[in-house]
Amino acid sequence: MLAKCYSGAVCGVDARTVEIEVFSREGTSSFAIVGLPDQAVREAKDRVSSALRNSGFETKKEYDVTVNLAPADVRKEGPIYDLPIAICLVKATGRLENEHLDEYGIVGELALSGEVRRVNGVLPMVMEMKRIGRRAVLVPAENVEEASVVSGIDVIPIRTLREAVEYLNGNLRIEPVWTDIAALVGGGSDYGDDFSDVKGQAMIVRAVEVAVAGGHNIMLIGSPGSGKTMIARRVPSILPPLTVEEALEVSRIHSIAGAAKGGGMFVTRRPFRAPHHTVSSIGLLGGGTRPMPGEVSLAHRGVLFLDEFAEFPRQALEVLRQPLEDGHVSVSRAAAAHDYPSRFMLVAAMNPCPCGYFNDPAHECRCTQSQILKYQRRVSGPLLDRIDIQVGVSSVPLADLHRAPSCEPSAAIRERVVKARRIQAERYRGMAGVRTNADVRGRDLPKICRMDVAAQEELRRNLEKLSLSARAYDRVLRVARTIADLRGSEAVCQEDVMEAAGYRQLDDNSGFLA
Repeated sequence: MLAKCYSGAVCGVDARTVEIEVFSREGTSSFAIVGLPDQAVREAKDRVSSALRNSGFETKKEYDVTVNLAPADVRKEGPIYDLPIAICLVKATGRLENEHLDEYGIVGELALSGEVRRVNGVLPMVMEMKRIGRRAVLVPAENVEEASVVSGIDVIPIRTLREAVEYLNGNLRIEPVWTDIAALVGGGSDYGDDFSDVKGQAMIVRAVEVAVAGGHNIMLIGSPGSGKTMIARRVPSILPPLTVEEALEVSRIHSIAGAAKGGGMFVTRRPFRAPHHTVSSIGLLGGGTRPMPGEVSLAHRGVLFLDEFAEFPRQALEVLRQPLEDGHVSVSRAAAAHDYPSRFMLVAAMNPCPCGYFNDPAHECRCTQSQILKYQRRVSGPLLDRIDIQVGVSSVPLADLHRAPSCEPSAAIRERVVKARRIQAERYRGMAGVRTNADVRGRDLPKICRMDVAAQEELRRNLEKLSLSARAYDRVLRVARTIADLRGSEAVCQEDVMEAAGYRQLDDNSGFLA
């Protein structure tokens, strides 16, 4: 007898339909899986056989079983096909009465006992099942939170193989689960760390506010203990909330990567990723033998924080250039090419030299000039060009720390950031791929950065003084546009350009290489 249902295969951040066909006939107990399966899929025959026996579906007859996973030219990976294969096998051997099994999408890994375990990539698979018109999708109960945000399709949580068969036979009623995605994204405002904890660094916090308001990349350079990491760790407290569309984008990536294990399966806040400086280029960019999203994609629509920036391997830093420029990562392998979105805000922090105390008035630097230059040149010029804001962070003297003024609370800063982001959202409505000033293409800058004569002259002076590259010039304009948005002004004035140019401290060697 032949049985058929549907499942999915993850390709990049999307899913493709996989049609699962199971044919059985009385024979010698052979079990073959075809359709370009990987090792984990081939091992499904052992998991499925044990799960069927332990769930009470063992028969006295022996069957030859052939499982076909179509299309046959798409590689099938992982244990996600255990549950659909088992259910089709129950149907093919005459113990499932449902005549419309092909109207269901089914996903899940089986334990030997018949329990259904969570799998990665459920969210894009449920979206694909909805697209092809399945009326319901059976998913592991542990995955139901992320799967249930997809409206227009019944999401049925399944805990055991026996439960799935009883449900499909009509002997067990399981209510579909649906979650209001808008309520998920809009709920909660406790971000923990707050900028009011920071003392005496109002100018640096202002630079961070500008960076977040426009989605600009920022680098903080300063001695150990100056507060770089403390400030960077508080960036999530002023990030604007995710939109529903953005939450779905981000959650699909985290679903595929399995990054949501152990917590809420749907991402409701902008990601904040902080990989260690020993991370490899594949860990940052993504890929591997079985391609998976890297840190730059897991930080999509959020923040990628790279502490001890110059300590990262040079190759790992250089691979950041494409995602910083293009907002996506292309990973090509012999079997397939995958494209992962990576529109993130980079927050980098580094010391000015190996010992960390170059140009520090309170500590003596032990490094030679050649060591300092070698250390600083670990960050290439083309990479620095892609960092809009570069500021030095000076230590607050310990004697002055107790009386230094506290910075504004995060709530007040976030209010201004959200207002600036709303202005940008309205300005770029209808422009594909552009949501913030940092996303604006160079050819569109003259139109959105209208400047008076004084602002144009200020920009010309800074262009000559800092010897800006064309890319850095565009980034000064983008930052100036953000500063004007924070003021609520449509026009960019001279003060906006002066402040934006002041954030390019590595274009002028003073204070860093001097």
